[in-house]
Parts: sequence; structure tokens; C-alpha cells
Amino acid sequence: MFFKSIDKRIRIILLAIIFMFVVIIAKVAYVQLINYEKLNKLASDLWSRELPIAADRGRILDRNGIVLADNITTTSLVLIPNQITDKEKASTLIAEILGVTKEEMDKHVYKETSIERVHPEGRQLSYEIADKIASLNLDGVYLVKESKRYYPYGKSLSHVLGYVGIDNQGLSGLELEYDEYLTGENGAIKYFSDAKGNSLDISEIYESPQSGIDIQLTIDYNIQKAVEREMDNVVDMFNPDMALAIVMDPNTGEILAMSSRPTYDSNNYSNYSMEVLSRNLPIWASYEPGSTFKIITTAAAVEEGVVNLEKDTFDDSGSVVVSGARIGCWKAGGHGHQTFLQVLENSCNPGFVKMGQLLGKERLFSYIDLFGFGSKTGVDLNGEGKGIIFPLDKVGELELATTAFGQGVSVTPIHLTV
Repeated sequence: MFFKSIDKRIRIILLAIIFMFVVIIAKVAYVQLINYEKLNKLASDLWSRELPIAADRGRILDRNGIVLADNITTTSLVLIPNQITDKEKASTLIAEILGVTKEEMDKHVYKETSIERVHPEGRQLSYEIADKIASLNLDGVYLVKESKRYYPYGKSLSHVLGYVGIDNQGLSGLELEYDEYLTGENGAIKYFSDAKGNSLDISEIYESPQSGIDIQLTIDYNIQKAVEREMDNVVDMFNPDMALAIVMDPNTGEILAMSSRPTYDSNNYSNYSMEVLSRNLPIWASYEPGSTFKIITTAAAVEEGVVNLEKDTFDDSGSVVVSGARIGCWKAGGHGHQTFLQVLENSCNPGFVKMGQLLGKERLFSYIDLFGFGSKTGVDLNGEGKGIIFPLDKVGELELATTAFGQGVSVTPIHLTV
């Protein structure tokens, strides 16, 4: 009985040991085969570090391939505080080169972090300053490549192209509208260090940055250059509060040139007020179209068959009274007896009042709506206005009359061009 009891205990202990080995082997297999990538990444994060390498933004080209927005390579200062052996010396020397106080530089040098990007004073450094810092040969002080946006034609097309911030993010114009396409993927130099930040004797890994996607515009820079020149002449001669111009291909609707004054240099946008930066007049300004709107009334009248331009006639005495208000023609005494085609040729306000009355407010305003007035054109630029059109329930006889010849309503330049 005694030996049988001992054999039983041995078998129990042996089974327990076997079970423990099975559990250990299962755990090792789980770690090595199933959870390896996750645990390896967590371990790698403890001793791997990355020095960022900024990607170039995609370029912006005109229709003929002329580069309107490009990139230049600059240098930025990055610190690894734990690798800086003499922090006092490093802070003093770098502060002197960058032209900042030692107290400001101390905030970076003594910061308890694995990697410290010196911002903003250490961003996009000139070659001269970068060479001075490099010549110090200080441990833990690194200079890394950074891409900076460059607009080779300065103020030309600035409101259309827009500008980017110090981190190469689009803030305005096409730079903002297509930021997700223009923005590339940053690269890095991956190095390895211990918990104290001391560099380990393991080869660095270089991960190349991926440039953003180029975009090509309908803009023709040769036409744009001519427009900019004439806009400058207008400003020099008349000193207007504002000026704008749009050139569009009437066959396709493609915008070939667009400009406005006041303007700015996208390379140095921070030197300008937000009022200048945000006023892209061709898509934002709102004004009474006047006689340029008469073609809308004419198109509606012809389409609805209320007038025959060559056969129907109108007698212009020089003015017409609507709801007690006298609306005059630009020509004293009027144009007399004329066809409605001559009403259009002579830009005769009373004749267009008659067209509006023949159409009635429902039909005229339905055509205004069909032409898209009172809504955005959808041009791929931020900040587009919609203009102002009378609500139909607010349109009386006088509003109908003035709208017919383009007064009392407002439109944006780009909408009238379209």
C-alpha cells in the first residue's frame, strides 16, 4: 500500500510537469508564430528613433507644362537631447547662430524628449546658417532635409495658386483645394539608441520620402503674363481700389488666366494682411452686372417665344414708368422705333423692361436660375461667392423691370463669364 501511494504521487507530479511544459511550449509558439509582429514592433519602438525627411509637394503646372509652383530644398535643425554631452555649450552656440536668446534655446536643448524639432527658429534654414551649425560638430545636433514651396513667378496667379504653411500644408487657393493630392509621404532616417538616448552600433535605415502628385491647370502662363502686365498698367494709371480679370475659352469654359489687385507674393504671404490674402476677386466679388446681364433676358425671351428679334418692334421715348418709378434710357430722347434686335444692339433699358414684362417674373427668374445665378459655379477654388438674386416672392413690378436690365441683382465675375 505504501509503494502504491508513492507511485500515485509521482504520476501526479509527472503529469503536472508535463502540463507545465505544454503550457510553456504553447506560449512560446503563440509569441513566435502569432503575436510576433506586434511584440517585435513594441520592442523596436523602445530603441528605434526616426529623424524625419520631408517629402516634396507635387508641382503645379500650366497647360503647357510650365512650372508655377515648385519646391526647393532647405535644412531644419533637429536635436536628440540625451545625446548632447555639453548642453550649456550647445545651447549658447546654437542660440548665437540662430539669433535667439539662450533661454529660448534652453527650452529645446533641455527638453525631456527623444527627438526635438527646433520650431520655428530652426526651420527652413539658409545654407549659410546650416553650415555654421554643422561646423560646430556637436553630438545630438542634426540637420535634416526639408522641402520648401517656391513660386518662381512671385505675385503672378497668387490668388489662384494660394500658399502653404511652414509645415508644407496647403492654406489657400489650389494648394488648399488639392492638398491631399499635392502632399507627399515623409521619409525618415531610422537610427537605434538605448533608453538613455545613446546611439547603438546598428546601421541606420533610410526610408525615402514619396513626392506628392503633380497637377496640371487649364491656365496658359503666356496669357497669364500678359494679363498681369495689363493689370499692373491699370493700377499704375488709375490707382483703383481693386481690379480683376478673367480669360476663358468660350468653347470649353476653361480658365486660361485669372488675376486680381491687390495681390501678394505667395513666397512671402506672411507679409500681407488677411484682407489681401483672402480676396480672390474674380470668384468672390459681387456686383451689379448691368447691361452684361441683358443677354440672359434676351435668351429667355427668344426661347419662350415672347418676342421675335427681327420682326417685333418697340417704341423707345427715352424712359418708362414702372410702379411710379421712372426708368430712363442712356440716350436722351430714346431710340425711337426699333426692332427688339436693335433694342439689344442699342442696350435700351426701356426695351428690356418690356421684355421682362412679356416674360413675367416666373419665367424670367426660372431662366436666371437655369443659368446658375444665385449659386456657386463649382470652380475648384475656396471662397467662391454666390451673388444675390431676389427671392421670387419678393419680386414686384419694379424688381422685375430692373432685373431685366441687370440692376438690383448681383453676380460674381466668374459666374457672368461662365
